[in-house]
Amino acid sequence: MTMKKTKINAIWEELESDSSFHTGLLYKRYSVKVIPDVYIALKNPEKIRCIAANISSSFIIDYEKLNQFKDIKIETINNVKNPDKQFFLILLLNSQLNDIFSTLCQDLICKVSQIKDEIILVDKLYERLFEWQLLFEKLGKQGLSENSQRGLYGELYFLRTYLSKNLDYEMCVNSWMGPERAIQDFQYSDWAVEVKTTHGKNHQKIQINSERQLDDSIIPKIFLYHLSLDIRKEYGETLNSIIKEILEILSTDSFATHIFKLKLINAGYFERHSNLYNDTGYQIRYENVYSVTGNFPRITEKQIPDGVGDIKYSIILSESEDWKIDVSNLFSSISGD
Repeated sequence: MTMKKTKINAIWEELESDSSFHTGLLYKRYSVKVIPDVYIALKNPEKIRCIAANISSSFIIDYEKLNQFKDIKIETINNVKNPDKQFFLILLLNSQLNDIFSTLCQDLICKVSQIKDEIILVDKLYERLFEWQLLFEKLGKQGLSENSQRGLYGELYFLRTYLSKNLDYEMCVNSWMGPERAIQDFQYSDWAVEVKTTHGKNHQKIQINSERQLDDSIIPKIFLYHLSLDIRKEYGETLNSIIKEILEILSTDSFATHIFKLKLINAGYFERHSNLYNDTGYQIRYENVYSVTGNFPRITEKQIPDGVGDIKYSIILSESEDWKIDVSNLFSSISGD
């Protein structure tokens, strides 16, 4: 699966094609709309992709703390055009991770775009670098487990439907909280949706992971969205194909596309593992929506005795028919129609 070229990748490719520059740092300002001096850069002669922030030459960098990352290196070099400045460089050492690095750099630029204070800027760079490290540790794993693939497919299926009914793509993508391990998979304003997928013999039995997941005292409107799946080899819609379709839907909104790609990485989906997901296809047997209100069968936080925690339980959906609503009613409710 090939993703659309980003602005950052286009700049890197432009720098890489410059045959007149053989050594040192070749760089280009990302955008005049970004307040701090942030550049997309290439370190020659190795042609190492990096981003650079122009900071005061007197600023002391804690190299021992920062250079513990796998596949990323931090260094500074003097700005020859301005002796009072130095470039704070974040370099990618493994070119096989170009796609991930470009998404993370885009995220970093978004996070620092309005920062004027240099100390805050460097602190934010530190903070994001440590968050990146957690993502690179996920990358070391050989793809998503079968359960994680199925769960991600269910969330993406819901997201695609939501995008088809709401043209505020940025809001739709921002509401997807599953990759952040939030209490519910989708949250926004006064509503939340928990997505559950089942397959095989237990199509009617779902697992609830905490006493807060279906607690409507926390948020006014909670819905349970259930997909019953058939899973077959080389037949049905794959994880890769639904991601490709969502990217096509978002192609007119670059910021929503960026958020979506970052959330995929947080969910543990990396393009370099995409071949692992080519053969597994999903078919929807049925989809059901439940409005979690009143006496809906669940355990809530107020029902838990003091000293009891880590509550997990199952719901038999055949006993929840009284709370079933139409899918159209769900999307009308969360869209404010």
